[in-house]
Amino acid sequence: MPTYVRTEKCDGCKGQDKTACTYICPHDLMRLDKDGSETGHAMKAYNQEPEQCWECYSCVKICPQQAIECRHYADVVPLGASVQPLRGTESIMWTIKFRNGTMKRFKFPIRTTAEGSIDPYQGKPAAEMEEITDHSSLFTKGTHSCDLSQFHSS
Repeated sequence: MPTYVRTEKCDGCKGQDKTACTYICPHDLMRLDKDGSETGHAMKAYNQEPEQCWECYSCVKICPQQAIECRHYADVVPLGASVQPLRGTESIMWTIKFRNGTMKRFKFPIRTTAEGSIDPYQGKPAAEMEEITDHSSLFTKGTHSCDLSQFHSS
């Protein structure tokens, strides 16, 4: 279910050129309506294509005003229940409100390693450019019978 912005809470990240949600959205869906021409709410963020939302919660978690919520699935959050994250510098607190009013909170660390310390290629062999340009070593070798000569430069 897509995200939506509660305009009464959104402050447009205090008039910056780029709001936190526009910065973090992996699908580039969040926008800042500077003059109100798109939504009727000047200096408020909005999801420009809700049907394209990946439901990753990135914008929900990063919003400093907690102005962004997700329209939750009816089987997960029915009839007035809610799920709201609150991100701190070291952890994220998830607040779950059930429809009977019961609230549960879960706190998790944001990361398990120091920022910038991960080496994604650690323990992996260096790439051999000869193997990459040699089409016979590709993982699709032998899976099709097309003419590869068109891919070789003369």
